[in-house]
Amino acid sequence: MARALVTGAAGFIGSHLCERLLGEGVTVTGVDCFTDYYAPALKRRNLEACVGHERFRLLELDLGAADLAALPEVDVVFHQAAQAGVRASWGREFDAYTHHNVLATQRLLERYRGAALDRFIYASSSSVYGEAERYPTPEDLLPRPVSPYGVTKLAGEHLALLYGRSFDVPTVALRYFTVYGPRQRPDMAFHRFARALLRDEPITVFGDGHQSRDFTYIDDAIEANLRAWQRPASGVFNVGGGSQVEVLEAIAILEQALGARARLEFKPPAQGDPRRTRAAHARLEEALGFVPATPIHEGLPREAEWVRALYAEARG
Repeated sequence: MARALVTGAAGFIGSHLCERLLGEGVTVTGVDCFTDYYAPALKRRNLEACVGHERFRLLELDLGAADLAALPEVDVVFHQAAQAGVRASWGREFDAYTHHNVLATQRLLERYRGAALDRFIYASSSSVYGEAERYPTPEDLLPRPVSPYGVTKLAGEHLALLYGRSFDVPTVALRYFTVYGPRQRPDMAFHRFARALLRDEPITVFGDGHQSRDFTYIDDAIEANLRAWQRPASGVFNVGGGSQVEVLEAIAILEQALGARARLEFKPPAQGDPRRTRAAHARLEEALGFVPATPIHEGLPREAEWVRALYAEARG
């Protein structure tokens, strides 16, 4: 029976990954330190379907500080844990980003250096590209992050690939392009937009709303992780290519899904937010036999309904 370690297990992507692995018959050890970047209670809610499962165990520890000898021997490591958020990564908060994104990654790699792993899969980000020189953006383009968050994700990616070259840790880095769907963090745009629509509150849009993103539905991101483990993959892969739309288009989809009219408040572009992202996905398709395929007109209403249920439950 395969054994997996999922860091950041209580987060948006991590919790979905744990559920998928359990459904595949895998024994899963989840790790999370439940930082207060957003409500720990919401993270615990994410794991409700996993806690109590006979093949799931949760370890509450800080990868950047704890004794990692407590981590079990496994066949695959899915390193999803990170301090998230582009806008919050400036100033004094940068200490948390270096701790959780760089130091924690190095310590985890040291723990499994020399272990008989099938794969060490590192969750990277399209933020490493910054304002890319061309679109769609291929993996071999020189990364130029425009936020401290992007710098730390790139540093973690370099560490993972370095341990691969130096110590034969079988590493893969997945550069996620704006993952969305049920359980998306409360600070992320679609969650904020849907919550504001439900409460008839104004929606803050940074910039003119015509900036675009390559949005990737959560199920597609999870499938990429499974394939990166199950196929003889190595190196860096973009995980994107599902739906590229402008922010105002996405708001219109949410308006229709929730039956509400948005009141928009425009603010200057946020420091560190690129104008556009779009993934080249040829390498993902060739090596992993997969391209994200969920259109945003299907995926975004699913997130909207999850947000509706979440806040209805809170009121109840």
